[in-house]
Amino acid sequence: MVVTVDLPSADATRALGAALADILRAGDLVILTGDLGAGKTTFTQGLGAALGVRGHVSSPTFIVAREHAAGLRPDGTRGPGLVHVDAYRLGGLDELDALDLDSSLEDSVTVVEWGAGLAEALTEDRLEIELVRPRGGLLDLENPEAGVRHATLRGVGPRWADIDLKTLANPAD
Repeated sequence: MVVTVDLPSADATRALGAALADILRAGDLVILTGDLGAGKTTFTQGLGAALGVRGHVSSPTFIVAREHAAGLRPDGTRGPGLVHVDAYRLGGLDELDALDLDSSLEDSVTVVEWGAGLAEALTEDRLEIELVRPRGGLLDLENPEAGVRHATLRGVGPRWADIDLKTLANPAD
């Protein structure tokens, strides 16, 4: 199943991440793709807040991977931890393997930015999210759609076979 969600603001992008926190569980892999500024880290901030993980979720660009310990969710339950990886600077599967992500994969939700073509080797089950932002030109104030980002979500593998991603179509509602 493939679902596309409109993201008119950073808050809507965070809301999509938060909505996914209700679906994701320890052991899940999320692969985020999109250009610079598409909202990958903003999405992960919303996810981390809804999971209740400890520490500020920020881009792991220069350290490659950040681990956020499990904490209390806003509803008082304990969620899984979060491993947030930026694969942009990785040269290949060997460097990804060196991060030893499979040891924390079972205990955490793992989000890999720039992971397409690389992180799929971690597990057959994954959620792929492509974030697309508008390109070029001035913001067209007469056309509100001109500034809207879009997220395309695709579940891969048996874990996602029965998950209805259509419920995420309006995460801020």
